[in-house]
Parts: sequence; structure tokens; C-alpha cells
Amino acid sequence: MSSRLIGVGVGPGDPELVTVKGVNALRAADVVVVPVMAAPDGKDGGEPGRAEATVLHYAPAEKVVRVVFALNERSDRARREAAWDAAGERVAELLRAHGCVAFATIGDPNVYSTFTYLAQTIVELVPDVVVETVPGITAMQDLAARSGAVLTEGTEPLTLVPVTAGSAVLKDALAGPGTVVAYKFGRQAAEVAEALAETGRIEDAVWGSALGLPEESVRPAAELDGEPLPYLSTLIAPPRRDNGRGGKL
Repeated sequence: MSSRLIGVGVGPGDPELVTVKGVNALRAADVVVVPVMAAPDGKDGGEPGRAEATVLHYAPAEKVVRVVFALNERSDRARREAAWDAAGERVAELLRAHGCVAFATIGDPNVYSTFTYLAQTIVELVPDVVVETVPGITAMQDLAARSGAVLTEGTEPLTLVPVTAGSAVLKDALAGPGTVVAYKFGRQAAEVAEALAETGRIEDAVWGSALGLPEESVRPAAELDGEPLPYLSTLIAPPRRDNGRGGKL
């Protein structure tokens, strides 16, 4: 029989936001792999990640395997590729020894997820593997629920931008007609605040970090003061809605 690799989205951090299907997948898997950020020496940094903390609410610790990924490596491509290759080899070993391996990822496995790169590597290393995904609740959905921000109405488009691509990309999106969601903007909070002000979007925008965790923060974007925020901060900037109920239909 073919081995199975299942990418399981475990949501933004609140264990209650893992879907029933996600919980069942975690419990049914022989092994649950969780990504760990690499230390400067390339080894396990020791700190449990958000995905691991969520998984431990539903799967026993003895079934969880930590695998190092270069999650924060952007400048040294060779180091990043080597880390991905090593992680792929480790997961391939697990697949050869077990019938079903789950990989837990925050948010959704098909939205800016490490699982994408892992799956590409595994398909080459284990040709008969069956790759599946279980969708997860995203940070923008969670932030919308916690803040009361409406993501889309009527015919409005929705644009999702990783601010790691640069503030110019965000400005272009904010100049458009729909809601803009920005991921990973914490280190560029000052540029984001400037872009919101320049495009007239700051008044109704909200941002949040550590959603569902004790250190959660959900605030109006107008309170951004230029200080850096947690890396995984999320922003929602809705368009103006001045036409009343159903005005965008």
C-alpha cells in the first residue's frame, strides 16, 4: 500500500479552532510531524512552535516528531535549501516506516505554508506517496471574527498580501477597490501604517497577533506607532462602505 502524507491545518493558535476532520486526522496518523525553527547552528531551537502547542491538545506527545525547518531563513538560499532537503529526508524516513504521517501547519496547508515545499520534496523521495490536505482556519478569518471586521461584501474582491514581498506590493493592493489582508507585517509595521495613511485606509483597518493565545492583541490600525510588532501579525483593511446595507451587491 502507498504511504500517506497529510498536511493538516491547525488554525492560528486557538486549539478550539481545529476542525473535527483535522482532529481526526491527527489522531489517526501514526506520526504527527511539527515544524521547529532552526537555531543559528541549524539544529532544533528548542522552543515549541504554535503548531506543536496546538497538536498536543489532541495527540499524545510520544506520537509527535519535531523536524527542523529554516522557517526564518530568507537571505541564505543555500542554507534554506539544505534545511528543506534534510527535513524532507527525515519525513521520508518516517513515511517508509509508517503508513500515515500527518504534518501540522498553522493556518491552512495551502496558504503560505511550509507544507507546500515539504510535499514537493517528498513526492521526489517517495514516488508512491499519496499527498492529502485538511483545510484549516486562517488568521484572517480568526481576526475578522475577533475584531468584527467584515472581510468581503457583495462584489468586493479580497487581496491577500505577504508584506515580506515589500511595502510597495501592499500599497498597490490598498489602491484597489476591495479588502486587503496583510500577513507577516510585524517587522514593517511603520511602512504599513504609512501605506494605510497614504491610501486613506487606516481608519477602518485592524490588526492582530497571537490570536487565541494568552498574549493576544487585537487593535485598530490607527494606533500603530511605528514600533515593530510580532512577525506573524495580521492586518485587515476593508474598503469604504458608504452605500448602506447591500450597497456593494
